[in-house]
Amino acid sequence: MNIFNGLEKIVESNYRLAHQGWYGLGGPADYFVRPETVDQLKEVVKRCEENGIRIYVMGYGSNVLISDEGLRGAVIKLEAEEFTQTQFDGEQLTAWSGAGLNDLTLTCVRKGLSGIEALSGIPGTIGGAVRMNAGGSFGDIGTVVDSVTVMDYQGRVFERSRPELMFDYRSSNITAKFILNAKLNLTTAEPEQVMQTLKEVWIYKKNSQPLNTRNCGCIFKNPRGVSAGALIDRAGLKGLQIGGAVVSDKHANFIVAREVCKSRDVIRLIEVVRQRVKERFDVELEREIEIWD
Repeated sequence: MNIFNGLEKIVESNYRLAHQGWYGLGGPADYFVRPETVDQLKEVVKRCEENGIRIYVMGYGSNVLISDEGLRGAVIKLEAEEFTQTQFDGEQLTAWSGAGLNDLTLTCVRKGLSGIEALSGIPGTIGGAVRMNAGGSFGDIGTVVDSVTVMDYQGRVFERSRPELMFDYRSSNITAKFILNAKLNLTTAEPEQVMQTLKEVWIYKKNSQPLNTRNCGCIFKNPRGVSAGALIDRAGLKGLQIGGAVVSDKHANFIVAREVCKSRDVIRLIEVVRQRVKERFDVELEREIEIWD
């Protein structure tokens, strides 16, 4: 029996996930689902729960490494129009989970609204950015989040607001599987001033990160008070290669996938880097990238 009977329009079986991740790596998923409405999302989640199917939620795939063997489960991507809409009400922005960060930062610049320009150059969606409190040296998104609307495994939709919401370095206390949308409190500013900040962030990233390569951003979180990239560099690991995966010469906290790379190469290199940094500095590096297997 087809567990997604009646939903064939939005469900693909044995879907090759390498098309979706920024690494361009990974095997197929049993199911790849692109709901068009919240009601369809609820129905998909219900059927997965009833049939014991594991659920993965994908944004842009910019912070995910998928195993070569693929995934036994359903990957749900919220990219339909209902999940990418945005609404501005004065200085408050409501952005749905599938809205892209880069397009949104530019829209805010044009409207003279400041608050998320520090996210320039981060290839992600609002949903993923809020869950992991995306950001960098110039700031993070958690500082402007006022509330989030989420959905749990039972299809219940509810809102969580400050002060109940908590954001920390690359993390939040949001545990619900699905973030549907987020309300952001922005501030009015001169468009030229906001654009200048955005350009400064972009130039900094262009000069310090291997942007024109196959990578998934920073591999490790920065330990308190120190840069993970600096530790990896000081351990002499720039250029270290396993299979088709190599530690970037430009930024040591990036692992670049070359033409013959497999996911297993990246995973092995991650572990070697962790071990070497531990041996040299007695520091345990924590992964920022998600590995799905």
